[in-house]
Amino acid sequence: MTDALFTPFTAGAIDMKNRVVMAPLTRNRADNVTGEVNDLHVEYYRQRAGAGLIITEASQISPVGKGYLATPGIYSDEQVAAWRKVTDAVHAEGGRIVIQLWHVGRISHTSLQPGGAAPVAPSAVAANVKTFTENGFEETSTPRALGLDEIKATVEDYAHAAKQAIAAGFDGVEVHGANGYLIDQFLKTGANTRDDEYGGSIENRTRLLFEVMEAVTDAIGGDRTGLRLSPYSPANGITDADPTPLFTHAIKGLNRFGLAYLHMVEGATGGSRDLKEGESIAALRKLFEGPYMANNGYDRDMALDAVASGAADLVAFGRPFISNPDLVERLERDAPLAEGDRQTYYGGGVEGYTDYPRYDEADAA
Repeated sequence: MTDALFTPFTAGAIDMKNRVVMAPLTRNRADNVTGEVNDLHVEYYRQRAGAGLIITEASQISPVGKGYLATPGIYSDEQVAAWRKVTDAVHAEGGRIVIQLWHVGRISHTSLQPGGAAPVAPSAVAANVKTFTENGFEETSTPRALGLDEIKATVEDYAHAAKQAIAAGFDGVEVHGANGYLIDQFLKTGANTRDDEYGGSIENRTRLLFEVMEAVTDAIGGDRTGLRLSPYSPANGITDADPTPLFTHAIKGLNRFGLAYLHMVEGATGGSRDLKEGESIAALRKLFEGPYMANNGYDRDMALDAVASGAADLVAFGRPFISNPDLVERLERDAPLAEGDRQTYYGGGVEGYTDYPRYDEADAA
């Protein structure tokens, strides 16, 4: 009998051949000026099309949304044309692929911003973390607070990027609302000190999230829209005074959009799954009425158990997909996983990107 993890699943309008998802992974190999992907990306994603669903590396919705060197965009027609080669290649292999829509907010540096301007955020509160620039890892720049007209324009940027994604052949989009980036900054008190309709109360701090989700789902349909959240993660210096009621309100409010899925970072991003007393991913998960995608430190046994028990409909794997292009096949066969080379995770070319062998190839060698 086939384990449930390896059986087909439909999330909204997206039909998947299995329930193993490739999580978004920033790799810093796009053109730093134009934000266009290239032939390397085509091969990288094609190799990993055995996943039930690929979520691309986070891609900025506008030039202001950029926060790291050589990350791709999805706002210009040239970027759309470049991404079309990727989606065509994945579809030719029978895969499904969505793009993660990204605005980094304060997690940026003046050298990465148009005209060398300060990054934008809900409030002028520095993150005190590092980002990746031409000089390597540098401290992020102190942001300036967005004006109300700029917030409205940013919401429109998300909708435009979603339409561009569909034009590029993607099966849908995932809005990045996690890991200390712009939407997460509005949600959490540690970055949002506003005293207008976007700050203060939980209703106000969730306003941007709901406005973005409404704009994106109006543009391309809820059944082609996913969302990533990280309720309890301190990633990129983000904190909240009381996250459980915040995310209870947020997740309940998402049900009206008919989303394809909710993708949740369970615990600290890329770190501990342990939570404080009173914090519960399972309790939050129960509030969401659509498909649930689990993420954070899953191994084969955890993933098998999560799907078999109904704790999750889909399980996203990140770093294992870097060094195992055939990860689904390895998991199904219970074959050993190759270790990735951390020195080649961010930036560079073929090495550590498209040169990891499949298990059969490695075995033959």
